[in-house]
This record gives sequence, structure tokens and C-alpha cells, in this order.
Amino acid sequence: MTEQQLVDRLAAHRTLGAAPRDQLEWIVRHGELHRFAADQIVVAANHPLQYMWIILSGRMSIRVDRGAGPRKVMEWGAGDVSGMLPYSRARTTPGDSRADEPLDILAVHRDHFPAMIRECHEITAALVHTMIDRARHFTSTDLHDEKMISLGRLSAGLAHELNNPASALARGAKALADSLVEMEAAALALGAVRLSGEQRHIVDGVRDRCLAERTKTVRGPLEQADREDEFTAWLDRHGADAATGESLAESAVSLDSLDRLPAVLDRPALDATLRWLAAGCATRALVTQIESAAIRIHTIVAAVKGFTYMDEAVPMPVDIGLGLSDTLTMVQNKAKRKSASISLDVEPGMPKIQGYGGELNQVWLNLVDNALDAIPDDGGRVEISASRQDSTVLVRVVDNGPGIPEETREKIFDPFFTTKPQGQGTGLGLDITRRLVRKHDGVIEVQSRPGRTEFRVMLPIGPEASHPRKGDAARP
Repeated sequence: MTEQQLVDRLAAHRTLGAAPRDQLEWIVRHGELHRFAADQIVVAANHPLQYMWIILSGRMSIRVDRGAGPRKVMEWGAGDVSGMLPYSRARTTPGDSRADEPLDILAVHRDHFPAMIRECHEITAALVHTMIDRARHFTSTDLHDEKMISLGRLSAGLAHELNNPASALARGAKALADSLVEMEAAALALGAVRLSGEQRHIVDGVRDRCLAERTKTVRGPLEQADREDEFTAWLDRHGADAATGESLAESAVSLDSLDRLPAVLDRPALDATLRWLAAGCATRALVTQIESAAIRIHTIVAAVKGFTYMDEAVPMPVDIGLGLSDTLTMVQNKAKRKSASISLDVEPGMPKIQGYGGELNQVWLNLVDNALDAIPDDGGRVEISASRQDSTVLVRVVDNGPGIPEETREKIFDPFFTTKPQGQGTGLGLDITRRLVRKHDGVIEVQSRPGRTEFRVMLPIGPEASHPRKGDAARP
């Protein structure tokens, strides 16, 4: 292909075609024409970038492996410019750049960039716009990928957290159906013995103890077994049916209150009364369990919705304390698996900031998740706090892990840098965390020594919100 033909092709190029012809001629004189077959690698992952690629025909794409296999993150066709661009700080490619179909590229080596910037003003301006658009696209893609990876990490834990109360609901509902049948039968049996008014008054007093709020102290297995033995012995002494012992022992009723019954009830009336009390206590306990499980599910679902800010479209007043609390719900299962102690201390009455709650929650998740990864499996501790510091909100995430070596500390915010094993980290978490903090005009810092690593995020305080976040009123 002649030089004149290449200039004509550049004149029809979507990105550079509007530049003066003498500038297009300059590009052709300093460029090299390359052809690639379909599926041929143009430049391999992590290979130094040396050329700007002006695509004349065909298509190419870049595929990046962030732990779940290669995925296409961007593609270019005829009329696009890719590769190394003027003023770009990129030095290597994060993935394989490959021809998706036969490809013609005019390649300009980076050594020519200083002269190109001096001689080709219009082309340089077009390339700067291209670089900005590309950076915006990669930033958006990185954030989306990191969110999806975070979602994958959280989903198993959330499934476990939801499975426990869901199973309790299913078991409780099934047992409640049987318990209601027994309670109806016990009520009929009690009605058949025709208690007097005085007897009824005493029985009602014992019933009120049974139906009182369950004790706040959870009994251990041995303590509960001893209590069942005591109730069984009491029933045997009074010739009553021992089958009610377990239900009565699980309730809040005391043996002292039961001692009033044999004095006013004969054997048939005592058996009917105890059966009725046991059925009522068991039914009330099941209702309490079902209510507790339902509240737990509602709390988790509300935390998930709050964490993602699904209704978010524009910057809004963000409650940092609530976001941190939602984040802790997200990582609760991971903390349990590591037997980790995790605490949250939020200064009362802390003002809100103006921003995107979902993005800030991504920041908290990345920091807390990294802290949980860093601490030992037994005896690990993560401390989270939020407080007002003059005109900023300060969030601190502190862990008692081994610390970050000094030679590594300077690199932890670099894209694709990770110390985790292959497939367990993308190297994007802290890079994205810093981008999101900067997007909110904030600052992130790290201090580390063996046994203590502290990340500090400082965010400017925004206007006070006059209305609560949508859905907050329904939070338990």
C-alpha cells in the first residue's frame, strides 16, 4: 500500500480523519503498517506498551483475567485508536490484546510522541479525548468487576446467614401446626374438668408466668437437662403425667408457682391443667422462635438493600454509621468462620456526607474484607470506628494482622497489585477504593506495623439531610 493510499485511509478514519492532511501525512511517514490474522495476539498481557495502534480495518479486543477466567473488557474496530497514547501513564497491558478478525493497524512508536505533540496539534487533541474516554470505560469496568467479585464472595456467606433463620422458620411452622392441635385438645380437656372460679384464678396466675417473656439468659444444655429432671421429679411426686415435663422446663414457669396447683386441684384436673399449660408454653415458644427468625431475615434483607443503595441515582445525604453497620452484616459469616472479633463504634449524632452510598459501602467492604483476610484464623480482631474530625468524617479500620511490609506499602493502591494467591485477588480492590474515596473528595491513608494495620478514610461533611433514607423507617 502506497503512502498516498494510507493518507487517504486516514482521511476517512473516524477518530483522526478531521485533522489537517499534512498531519495525517506526518503520521504515515512515522508509522508502520501491520497485519494480524484472526485470533492472533497483538500484544500479550503485562507486555510493555510501545505503539499507538490506529485501526484501519478489522476488530481487536482486550481480555483480562481477574480470577474467574479471561473476559473481554473492551474492543476496538476500524476508526478507533488503541495501544499507547500521548500523556498516558499506562506502561503495560492488563490482558491479552487479540485480533477478533483480520486486522490492519498503522502503528506509531512511542518515541515519536514528543515530535507528534509538537507537529500535530489536532491529532494530539483527538488522542487525548480518546484516552479520557478509555480511562473512563476501564474505570467503570473495573468497578463493575470488583462489585461482581465482591458479590460472589458475599453470596455464600449471605446464603448461610439466611439459611439458618429460614430453616428455623420452616421447622417452627411445621411444629406450630402440631402444637396448635395439641393446644386445642388440651383446652377441651381442661374445659371438661370444670374448674371453679378460685381454681381458675390460680391456674391463670401460673399460666401468666408461662406466657411471660422468655428469660434473657440462655440456658446451656446441662442446665436445661437438670431443669427437666427437676420438673420430671416434681410431676412424679404429685402423680401427674411426666410427658409435660420437657415443655414446662423450657418455659419461664417456676416450680414454686406449680406448687400451688396440687393443693386446689384433684388428679384429673391437675393433669388437664398441666397439659394445657405445657401446650400453651410450647406454642408460645414456637411463635417466639418464628418471630425471631423472621426478624433476622428482615434485618439481613434490609441490610443488603441498604448496602447496595438500589434506589440510588444521584448524590444524596449518606449515613456513614448505617453503611458501616450494613457492611458488617455482609461480612458476618466470614468473621464467624475465622472466629474473629469485629466491633463497630460510631460517634452519636455524627453528620451525614453528600455522596453515593453504594460506592462508599464498596469502600467499607473492601477495607473490612481485606482486614479479615489479614488477621489470624483464631484470635483475630478488627475494630471499625467513625467519628467527626472538624469538617470531615473519619472512618478507621484497624486489624491485628501481621502488618504490611514497607516495600509493599507503596504498591498496595496500584492497579492489579495483589499479595494474595492466584485466583484469590484481582489487585483492584484498593485501587478502586482510592478512586471512590477521591471521587467523594476524600483522602485514604494507611499506617502499618506488625500486629496493627490502620486504614483511615477522611470524607468532607455534606449538607445535613432533612429526610431519612428511603426504607430506613422500616429497619428493625
